[in-house]
Order: sequence, then structure tokens, then C-alpha cells
Amino acid sequence: MPDPYLYPDLKAVLEELRQALGAERVRHDAAAAPLPPDPNVSAFAPRDTRAVLRPGSVADVRALVGAFHHAKASGTELPGLQPVSTGRNWGLGSKEPAAGPVVRVELDGLDALRALDTEAGYAVVEPGVTQKELSELLAGTGRMLNVTASSGHTSVLGNTVDRGVGLRHQRTEDLLGLEVVLPDGAVAHIGWWPGDAAHGKGDGFNPLGLGPSLLHLFTQSDLGIVTAAVVRLLPRPQRQSTVRAGFHRETLHRAVDALRVWKANGLIAGVIKVYDTASTATYGGGDTAGGYVAHLSVEGTERSAAALKAALLAEMAETGLFTSVTSSDEESPADEDVVAHVVHAAYSGSVAHNERMLASATGAAAGRVDADGNGWLFFLPFLPFDGASVVRALDILDRIHLATGIRPGSTVNALDCDVIDLVVSFPFDRAAQTEAAHRALDLAHLWFGEAGLRPYRLDSGHSRAATGTADTAETALQRALREAVDPHGVMAAGRYA
Repeated sequence: MPDPYLYPDLKAVLEELRQALGAERVRHDAAAAPLPPDPNVSAFAPRDTRAVLRPGSVADVRALVGAFHHAKASGTELPGLQPVSTGRNWGLGSKEPAAGPVVRVELDGLDALRALDTEAGYAVVEPGVTQKELSELLAGTGRMLNVTASSGHTSVLGNTVDRGVGLRHQRTEDLLGLEVVLPDGAVAHIGWWPGDAAHGKGDGFNPLGLGPSLLHLFTQSDLGIVTAAVVRLLPRPQRQSTVRAGFHRETLHRAVDALRVWKANGLIAGVIKVYDTASTATYGGGDTAGGYVAHLSVEGTERSAAALKAALLAEMAETGLFTSVTSSDEESPADEDVVAHVVHAAYSGSVAHNERMLASATGAAAGRVDADGNGWLFFLPFLPFDGASVVRALDILDRIHLATGIRPGSTVNALDCDVIDLVVSFPFDRAAQTEAAHRALDLAHLWFGEAGLRPYRLDSGHSRAATGTADTAETALQRALREAVDPHGVMAAGRYA
């Protein structure tokens, strides 16, 4: 059997694609040897990337997938295809694949907003559509996008299919339908799709369809290339205010439990965000005085929002847990409190301040983060929403700090009354602290795993295969599905394979 890392026939396939797509859309070494590595802000070890393909249309995607499918079905040894949207998966590997060799398919050239319906409440976006573009188009309308606190230049589609979290909820809750180029080059519309013969624009949204739902076969998936998504647009509240409350580590347990009660009983809307001192310093916030700041959205009609806010403030005062309580409609945050500005705007679907937070965290603008930014790693576990679980998680972070010298920052994102997305960030100096930072990330995977607290998103250095996740009936079924959908291995195995 020939050495698969030589790929003697890859050059011929790439030359075929140069003719089909245009020479400017195909980048490879003259001998189809590995390309020079791209930098990534997390300093993950580069993987073997043999070519970069930059399609400009769905027809281009079908052509390149079809070429690889035809060659592989004929027995030709080729790397798999690795799709990326805008490649701004910072902290989790950026464009780096889980393993090489691969041929990377960069989809930011597919940047059409195919449909925008603020009455029905949906948009159809391609991978290159950013949350800045879509949120700005919705300004002044009755709808808003569930935005994240990351850069406005990140992909709506890319973050959604990787199950990212916005200021309202996990973005998969907004996912109505997907357009997918399958490994044989066919195009499928999955879930609800406007204008489809089976479910037209006038129908109520039914993303699950009839029978077993296929929609989430293609989230955190390597079963095809997603070329468009239908995302739900949320109703814009008549009134929204952000309550900010400070508290200390000694009262963390009781404060988290109180926040859960208020969330469960409808006093707080959207995702509760709680930043600790380290994360606040990284992202650019006000002085937390060695403690925490919770950001809480209160909203509704003019009358109901006012009543909810009064009730919440009264409840908070009664606890005696909070060292400071302010609200956006009574006191604007200081200009230097970037976090407060970002969160308040994001609750209303705006990313107007997000680039300031990115610059504070990385020291670089979006287009230069991977090349010039400070080191940045993320670990993203789900926790139960209770004070004991949060204290236990933060105790693990204290142990990591003692073991490595890297001070993790933590942001609590309470998604609902039961689940917290804990965003653990590891800022580091790429010139001097890379080894220590990666050791800290390794320990997070190890020690959180031992505590039964596992990540819901993975980085390119800790794929399912790399972390040695035990085989289960579930993983066996996932592998069987991959064999059925992609028997020739057209797609490269991803982080979740």
C-alpha cells in the first residue's frame, strides 16, 4: 500500500480544480507537499495542510467535493476536506484541523445574505456572513440577532453549527434549517427551509420535520459542508435594561443560588453573565475589587419591565449579598468598562462595542489576532446551575493556577435555570508562556473530567480521538452513520469524530 502521506495523485486533482474554480481559488505547493503553517493565537501545533480551496459559490463547493468523491471512489489516496467558515475560532484552534493531512476549504467567500424576513423572523445566511453585518441590518427593526460577545467579524453560521452561545441562549436553539453539500456532491436542505416544496414561507417553523430529525447530524459534524443556514431572528423587547451587581468570593455560593431562583422565576431574561476579576481584567472591565460582577437583563413591555426590575432590585437588596447594584437606564457604565458596554449592547442584539473587548483580550484587531495577538486558549465545560458546582469549578481553576502559574479567567454564562456554560480563558504570552498555558489547558481537561464536568466544545488539540473518550454505543452509532454518509472518507475527521 502506498504511503498515504505522499498522495501522488493529489496534484492532478488540484490541477483539475484550478481549471474548474479558477487558479486564484486553489493554493498548493507545486509538489502537493505540506503548505507552510498558518499562525494561530492559541499556539496549537500546526497540522499537515496540503492545499487551500476557496470556493466562491455553492456550485464551486459541489465541484470540489465531487472531484474528491470521484477520485476517492476510484481508489485514489487523498487527504480529507476540512471546511472552515471565517476561520475565527480563536482559543479553540482558529483554522487548525484536529489532525492532518487535510485539504482546507475556506468558505468566507460564500458571503450572501440570501433572505431576511423580519416579519416572519428568519434569515438565510452563508458561512461568510458575520454577526456584525446581520445585526446592523436588523437595527431599528422589531427583530434582533442572538449575538455573542466575540468579534463582530465572526461567522453566524460557523459559530451556530459549533454550538456557540449567544447572549440569549445557545445558538443551536435559533437553527431552523441547513443547506449541506454531502460527501457525494449532492445538495440537501435539512430542517425548515423557506420556499421548499415541503415547507414554505407561510408554514410555522418546524426545524425537526417528521420522523427522526437530521438537523443536528450537521452540527459539530464532519458529515458534509454546510453552505447556508436558516437562523431565527428574535423579537426585540420594547424595553431592556441591564442590572450589574458586584459580590465577593466569600458569597459566591449564595449569590449563584440566588441568581438561579430569580432566573427560574422569570425576573431575568437571556443569559446571565458573571465575570471574575481575571476575566474582567482580560476583557477590559471596571474594578471588581477582587470579586465578581453579574450582568442581568430585565426586559418586556414598558410596564412589565419596570415591574420586573423593581422586584429584582428589592430581592437583591434583601439578600445583603451584593456590594454594588447599578442599572443601565439609571447609570451608564464608565467608558473604560468595556465589558459592561459590550454586554448591555449585546443583550439588544448589537455588537457595536465587541471589537474593543477583542482588542483588550488579544491586543490585535480581528484580522490580525492569529498573527499578532496575545496567546489565548479556551476551555468550555457545562456545569449545573448551583453555587456548589460553581465553587467546585473555580477551586479547580485555583489548583491549575498553582500548578502552572497561568491565571485562568472565568465567565459564568447561565443559559437557563439549570445549565451554566463556564467560559474558562487562559491568556498567555506566546513568547514565554506557551508551554505553561498548554499544560494548564491539559489539566483543565483532566481535572474537570475527573469531577464529571466535561466540555461541550473542543479545541483542535483535544479532539474526541485525542482525549481518548471511551467507546460507547453512542459513539459506535456516530461512527456507523459516518461510514454510511461518507464511505470513501471525502471529509476529514473533525474534532468530534
